[in-house]
Amino acid sequence: MAEGNYSTIQEFILSGITEMSGLQLPLFFFFLGIYVVTVLGNLGMVVLILLSSHLRTPMYFFLSHLSFVDLCQSSVITPKMLENFVTDKSVISYAGCMAQFYLFDVFAVSECHMLAAMAYDRYVAICNPLLYNVTMSHKVCSWMVLGVYSVGLACATGETVCLLRLLFCKANDINHYFCDLLPLLELSCSSTFINEILGLSLSSFNIIFPALSILISYFFIIASILGIPSTEGRSKAFSTCSSHILAVALFFGSLAFMYLQPSSASSMDQGKVSSILYTIIVPMLNPLIYSLRNKDVKVALCKFVQRRQFL
Repeated sequence: MAEGNYSTIQEFILSGITEMSGLQLPLFFFFLGIYVVTVLGNLGMVVLILLSSHLRTPMYFFLSHLSFVDLCQSSVITPKMLENFVTDKSVISYAGCMAQFYLFDVFAVSECHMLAAMAYDRYVAICNPLLYNVTMSHKVCSWMVLGVYSVGLACATGETVCLLRLLFCKANDINHYFCDLLPLLELSCSSTFINEILGLSLSSFNIIFPALSILISYFFIIASILGIPSTEGRSKAFSTCSSHILAVALFFGSLAFMYLQPSSASSMDQGKVSSILYTIIVPMLNPLIYSLRNKDVKVALCKFVQRRQFL
């Protein structure tokens, strides 16, 4: 069999989250509800920030891109997963599977670094407020976001090109609800050593480096908050930071569980549950945690609704 961009497998079958027939319909409506909330929340945040002049600050600039990334990532994964609940078997073509993996990888990696950029923005705003407008100028923020997307595109391209070199000869049942790297490597009938090394290296870089950056940023943020004389001010700041840290811990913790441990059949089944957190749950929670609890966003939303009523 000749090597190259060739595969005897023309389509894959996604096994989904569970094979228990009694759970298919309830899970369909459950995840459909989550997806609707995710789309409305993230799309609403993007539109609101674009149309509200007083939300055009670095913090909301990053938030709009986080919402865009969450919306895209969820839309790459969830519709196909929903199909799995209402059909006998969810079939995806070889080309569609590679495209789904590539797009998922782009947005997952971008989210890791976008969260790190947002943490740095909050660090500068709280710890160096006098230099904030200079340090986080529009040009700097634009370059940071461009860098985030560039890292996502570069990592996804590298992993996908290596994945296209693999041969899939017989087995085509993917033990997952979307085309992820580790389940695909399990099906390959050619050597996956390079893919495993590259995947582990990129996963380590894209998970550990942003997570450490966020932890360091919030360490200095919390230290600065402790110096606030007002008890009410400290309480409000800690409430905001704790919700942000919870979202970050949920996202990076589930990613680390999936990609920074040796793969096995048991860990792959557990990985499905872990994957739900960073592909479906976190994209739904982010607009609530980072945006809709914010007073400025609530005010902007009220003004936006009032303007629409007078049109």
